Amino acid sequence: MRPFAIQLPFSKGRFLYTPDNGSALTPAGLVFATNLRYSHFRDGELIDSRDLGSGLVTDAGVAFMADDFFDASTDISTFDFHGVGIGTTAAAVGDTTLENTTGAPARATGTPSNPTAPVYRSVGTVAFTSSLAITEWGLFSASTNGTLWDRKVFAAINVVNTDSIEFTYSLTCTSGG
Repeated sequence: MRPFAIQLPFSKGRFLYTPDNGSALTPAGLVFATNLRYSHFRDGELIDSRDLGSGLVTDAGVAFMADDFFDASTDISTFDFHGVGIGTTAAAVGDTTLENTTGAPARATGTPSNPTAPVYRSVGTVAFTSSLAITEWGLFSASTNGTLWDRKVFAAINVVNTDSIEFTYSLTCTSGG
């Protein structure tokens, strides 16, 4: 069966409904464009900086956002906690946490900003107390547990004790759906 567009009474746009794969609703025209950059510091000096590209917004993150529209007990502005890990499995929309955080430091609290109308940005600096090969990053709604909004897996960033990595996450929401 082919997907078809429907207008939901509470939506501002059309959604594609695909009846043959369950009850998936996919925004038609609404785009979440994400970008993750990092700056790696050792002894206070910048040693590397790269654009890691787009992450993957999760089903749990989108459900949290939809619930925030409906229920004041959730607050989308809580997505400011940057976590890292050593997992290497590709990110998937069904992810609810990082794959492997063994030895990783606590999540860093990010500083949110809104540099332009459609962009949400969070900058968080993770400080390390041991040597690790960091290969995954996630943005969460809480310092422990919480909901995973976005996850990114990348080539290893090797850190040692006292290193820090500043992660800059940008989410651009495009209107016009």
